[in-house]
Amino acid sequence: MGLFERFLTVWVALGIGAGVVLGLAAPAAFHWVASIEVAHVNLVVALLIWVMIYPMMVQIDWSSVRDVGKRPAGLYLTLVVNWLLKPFTMAGLGVLFFQYIFAPWVDPTSAREYIAGMILLGVAPCTAMVFVWSQLVRGDANYTLVQVSVNDLIMIFAFAPIAAFLLGVTDVTVPWETLLLSTVLYVVLPLLAGLLTRRVLRGAPATALPKLAARLKPWSILGLIATVVLLFGFQAQTLVTQPLVIAMIAIPLVLQSYGIFILGWWGARWLKLPHDIAGPACLIGTSNFFELAVAVAISLFGLQSGAALATVVGVLVEVPVMLSLVWLINRMRPSAAA
Repeated sequence: MGLFERFLTVWVALGIGAGVVLGLAAPAAFHWVASIEVAHVNLVVALLIWVMIYPMMVQIDWSSVRDVGKRPAGLYLTLVVNWLLKPFTMAGLGVLFFQYIFAPWVDPTSAREYIAGMILLGVAPCTAMVFVWSQLVRGDANYTLVQVSVNDLIMIFAFAPIAAFLLGVTDVTVPWETLLLSTVLYVVLPLLAGLLTRRVLRGAPATALPKLAARLKPWSILGLIATVVLLFGFQAQTLVTQPLVIAMIAIPLVLQSYGIFILGWWGARWLKLPHDIAGPACLIGTSNFFELAVAVAISLFGLQSGAALATVVGVLVEVPVMLSLVWLINRMRPSAAA
C-alpha cells in the first residue's frame, strides 16, 4: 500500500474538517461552486469523480467482460440486495426511528419528509462511487462494470414504481436528465477514455498499463479527498445550524448501511463468491446514487424540505461509512488472514 492508501481515513477526516471550516469561512465561494450544475449534477464534483474512477476504467478488459455471464452469482446477489431488500429495510428503519423512537422530538410533518428522503436514498443504488470503492478493495473491474450497468438499467424501470409505492404517492417523475447525464459522465465517458487508453498502449510493453495504473492511483485518492472537502463545504452551514436533526437522520442511515452490508456479505459467503466479486457486490448495495435521490426529493418536496435534507445527510454519511467497510473488506481478504 502507498502512503495515500495506508492513511486514507486520516486524509478523509482532514478533508471533512477542512470542508466544514472552509465552508464556514468562505460560504460564497462554495455557493458559487455549488451553482455550477446541470440537471442537479454538480459539474465540479463530476470532474473529481471522473478523476477518481478513470484509473479503474483503464483496468477494464473488454475481452473479459463477456465472461461475467459465466459467473452470474455475484450479479444475482447485487440485484436481490438492491431491489428486493434495501428499499424496504430503509423504509422500515425510517418509520421505526421517526414515527416511534424520535417521535417526541420531531413534528409529524418533518418526520414524514425525513422518511421520504431516506426512502429515496434506499431506492437509488450507487453508480459512480462504486468504482472507487471497488478499486480500494481490489475488486474485479470487469465484474464491477457489469454490476453497475445492470443496476442502472433496472433503475430506469424500477425506481419510480418502488419509490411511489413506498412513499404512498400516485406518481414519481424520474428526472431523466439527471439519470442520463450522471450515467454519461460517470460511466460512459470514463469507460471510453479507459478503452482509448488501452488501445493507445496496445503496442507498448506489457508493463506499460500496470505502471500507468500505479501512477494514476494517487490522483484517484486526491480526487476522493477533494470531493469530500466540497461536499462538506457545501453543507457546512447546515451541519452547524441543525446538528441534532442531522444526527437523528444519520443514525438510521448508518444502521441501514451496516445492516445491508452484513446481509450482502452473508449472501456472498453462502454463494461462495470470490473476494474480488463479493466485496464490490456488497458495497454496491450499501452506497447510494445521491444525485438522483436529491433531485427527486427537491422536485417532490421542495429545496428546503426535510426530504431534501435527509438525502443530503445521506451524502455526508456515505463516505465515512463506506471507508470503514472498505477497511473491513480488506481485513477479511483471504491473503490477509493467511
